[in-house]
Amino acid sequence: MNVVDLFAGCGGLSLGFARQGFNVVGAFEFWEPAADCYRANFDHPVSDVDLSNVALAVEAVGAFSPDVIIGGPPCQDFSQAGKRVEAERANLTQCFAEIVAVVRPRCFVMENVERCRSSRAFAAARRFFKGAGYGLTEIVLDASRCGAPQKRKRFVCLGVQGVADGFAAEIFESRLSKKPTTPRDYFGESLPFEYYYRHPRNYNRRAVFSVDEPAPTMRGVNRPVPKGYPGHPNDACSLAERPGIRALTTAERAQIQTFPADFRWVGTKTDVEQMIGNAVPVKLAEFVAETLKIFLGKTCVYDYLV
Repeated sequence: MNVVDLFAGCGGLSLGFARQGFNVVGAFEFWEPAADCYRANFDHPVSDVDLSNVALAVEAVGAFSPDVIIGGPPCQDFSQAGKRVEAERANLTQCFAEIVAVVRPRCFVMENVERCRSSRAFAAARRFFKGAGYGLTEIVLDASRCGAPQKRKRFVCLGVQGVADGFAAEIFESRLSKKPTTPRDYFGESLPFEYYYRHPRNYNRRAVFSVDEPAPTMRGVNRPVPKGYPGHPNDACSLAERPGIRALTTAERAQIQTFPADFRWVGTKTDVEQMIGNAVPVKLAEFVAETLKIFLGKTCVYDYLV
C-alpha cells in the first residue's frame, strides 16, 4: 500500500511504516532542517508545500494516489508544556483532516499529544473524518507498552473507509505489552551507565532516572547537569551518591526514540535535538502500522463494515 506522510518531521512515522512493509512514496515537511534530515535517510521525495493551504495541499498529496495518509500535525498548542491554549498551529489538525477528507485514501493515521483528543481542533477534524465516511479507532498509547523504552503517551486516530468506529480497538489492546519497556530491556547490558539526568521543566520535578524504568519523554532540548542542582526526593539516586551522572548524549536520545544507530542526523545540534524531541518513536510507529496491517489482513474484515 502506498503511503504519504504529512508533517513528516525527520521521519519517525515513515520509518516505522516502511519497516512494516508499507511503501512510503512521498512526504511533506515545511521546516527545512527536518526536511533535509528526512532527505538524507529516505529515497522518495519530500516537499515543502504549506499544508495550511488545503487546496494546494490536496493537489500535491493527491498526485501520489495514496492508499494511506499518515501524519502528526504540530502539537505545541496541545502540549502540557505549552500555554494550553489552542492557536494557529492547532488549526493544522483540521487542515490534516480536510486533506484526508478530499483525497480520500483507504486509511489514515493521525498522531498527536494526549491532550489533542479533547481539543476543539480535533472535534472539528473528527467531523471531517466522519463526513468523509471513515470509521475511527481513537486510542492513547504509551510508547513503553509498544516496544519503545520511553514513557511517552501519544494520541492515535486510525481511520478506515466504510467500517464501524472502534474497529481496531481490540487489536491494539491485545498487542500492548504487559510490562513497560525500560532502557535495560531494550539495549540489554550494553549501556555504559545505570542512571542519567534529564533536565526538568522546573525543579518541582525529578531529574535523575534509572535504566530500569521507562525513560521520560524525550524533549526538544537537552541540557547538562547544572551546577547547584538541588536534587529531588523522587530522583532515582542523588548526585552525591553518583557524582558521575550526566545527561544523555544526542545519539543516546535518538536511540531511546528507537531510531537506528545508523540513522543520519543532519543539521545543527540545536535543530537535531528539536527533531528528536518532536519525532514519533519508530517502535511506536511500527506498532501502529502493524496493527493496521493486521486489521486489513483479517479475512473477516467485512464483519467490521457499517
